[in-house]
Amino acid sequence: MALRIIFMGTPDFSVPTLEALAEAGHDIVAVYSQPPRPAGRRGLELVKSPVHRAAERRGIPVFTPADFRDEADRAAFRALDADVAVVVAYGLLLPEAILTGTRLGAYNGHASLLPRWRGAAPIQRAIMAGDAETGMMVMKMDKGLDTGPVALTARLAIGGDMTGGELHGALSAAGAALMVEAMARLEAGDLPLTPQAEEGVLYAAKIDKAETRIDFSRPARNVHDHIRALSPFPGAWFELAGERVKVLGSRLAGEAPGHAPGTVVDDPLAVACGDGRAVRLVRLQKAGGKPLDAADFLRGTPVVPGTALA
Repeated sequence: MALRIIFMGTPDFSVPTLEALAEAGHDIVAVYSQPPRPAGRRGLELVKSPVHRAAERRGIPVFTPADFRDEADRAAFRALDADVAVVVAYGLLLPEAILTGTRLGAYNGHASLLPRWRGAAPIQRAIMAGDAETGMMVMKMDKGLDTGPVALTARLAIGGDMTGGELHGALSAAGAALMVEAMARLEAGDLPLTPQAEEGVLYAAKIDKAETRIDFSRPARNVHDHIRALSPFPGAWFELAGERVKVLGSRLAGEAPGHAPGTVVDDPLAVACGDGRAVRLVRLQKAGGKPLDAADFLRGTPVVPGTALA
């Protein structure tokens, strides 16, 4: 038999899980997603979320409450008479009335190895910290922020040059398969639940615009991890002749003794960092331009050794 599922998610990351649950034969009785947001150059067009659009393609009813403070929204949720809610990057902290508004509760697909990196930006924070491993976890939700007991885990290695975008895709696919397994086991009555450890708790704060600028005074490894964590979005950046340039790819480049941090030490684009080592910038993008490999970027914007990047 299939479960009656309410799916709750918003970005591209969540779509594979919605699709996988539907393909597995479950009855997705409704989808909840963040309300359409202004977009376009003037912000005049309201754009539906990726999950909203995916649900409509399947003919699934979509609800977009701004929150669940209104009792009418809570009552509508309960009236769906679902077995379980599945939550993947929905974007709201759910009240207890929603967490207990289905027969079996709510299960969340979270992109970290809990209790490490609870919160909004676990993918970027894991890379920025230089973690060698992360994963997807399915947990039963409670009132805390990613504090509930864990049901299933899928572990993934983080390659030394892997970007946030690459890890995002790998975790999204892994999370879809893991949630399908979790729902099958929940339906069969054999889904285990293990309380999270009390040690090792870290919070993955939302990425702030103020921290996207590259600080070349930091060690090269940290600079490299910062760049790849924020690629492709929102993108780490520096200024060149007063113009902002995003860096979408980098590599560690060896020793750079005697050079001030931020100085281009050779061609193409090895930049000195604070520990006497260098990071090579391999993919860049000017504001309003398209992403370019370093060689193509330098053909249009020559940057000679000795140039200081700010």
